[in-house]
Amino acid sequence: MVRTADVNERVYPLAFKPDLAEADRRYRAYYAGEITDRPLLRVTAPLRPAPPYEFSYRDRVYGDMSATLDRALEHAGDTYWGGEAVPAFYPSFAPDSVAVFCGAELRWNDASGDTNWSVPFVEKWEDALPLKLDEQHPLWQRQLEYYRLAAERLEGRMLLRCLDWHTNMDLLSAIRGPDRLCLDLIERPEMIDEAMKSARPLFRQMWEAVVEAGKMRERGFCNTLYSMDGADILQCDFGAMIGPPMFERWALPALEEEASIVKNVYYHWDGPTQLVHEDLLCGSSGIYTLEYQMGDGRGHPIDYLDLYQRLQSKGKAIHFWGSPDELKTAHKALRPERVLYSTGVSSVEEADALLKWFTDNT
Repeated sequence: MVRTADVNERVYPLAFKPDLAEADRRYRAYYAGEITDRPLLRVTAPLRPAPPYEFSYRDRVYGDMSATLDRALEHAGDTYWGGEAVPAFYPSFAPDSVAVFCGAELRWNDASGDTNWSVPFVEKWEDALPLKLDEQHPLWQRQLEYYRLAAERLEGRMLLRCLDWHTNMDLLSAIRGPDRLCLDLIERPEMIDEAMKSARPLFRQMWEAVVEAGKMRERGFCNTLYSMDGADILQCDFGAMIGPPMFERWALPALEEEASIVKNVYYHWDGPTQLVHEDLLCGSSGIYTLEYQMGDGRGHPIDYLDLYQRLQSKGKAIHFWGSPDELKTAHKALRPERVLYSTGVSSVEEADALLKWFTDNT
């Protein structure tokens, strides 16, 4: 058990989250596989009527940074951050921003709103390697500027999330194209060995730059999970295109390396075709929390309790989101020390009542 008196003096206080030290204590128990008096529960509620909180990738890439940060602060100040919910701003420019910072073109489709993507540019791996971060790229420079300004403007009120880390095989897929990369895996596997050796160091280089610009070591890390020691989301969406032998050869070692840097990892496990990697992910020493994203039209977390129970039996924690009633139903089936619950409610009173219910029923 993590004792109530076991307070982490390193916790950086936030005005929008006055009980952050208590949330930190609960997160540390969770990472240790222990339980306090209830499972982790991230629950938010409006403090007052407010307009919808909307800002886009376009806002972050082209808009006024200060204006966007003002809106983020307004929204965070209008929100009750209950339980283990922690206010954090997301400065990332694109899902494939890592590929863009390495030389890919960022494109937009005006017909599809905020959608953007990177354009593959690798014709021959021999000509493209070694892969490098373009430190003079205007978007990379703007990204770091955004983190520095946000760290200044949000100080003492909100934390910062890191980038959307489509690194490892996702990076190769973005710069080569997923169809051509699939052929390369079969026809030129030794070249993909070399490409991955070139790609893997880029994670640490970008992580260190973003963490320093955002002053995260001093103030804390937050991207669904929270920790003063390091926490973030990792993923390999390209895993949906390959079987376990290829995942084990190329993706898993890179993810383990990234996890050793991040410390407390939340793995975004996207799509039913990735379920074939269950045993490899459950055998990972660096990945602890799994978020299975079932995809549109394939139900909701409440429909996957059997999967979550199996993952917990193999030593992993899971993220479960849904309505308060769905959370209560899941609580009857899942181990409380290995689950992170998330939901939103309409009032502070409802949020506090839900937290009390979990305490009373754990």
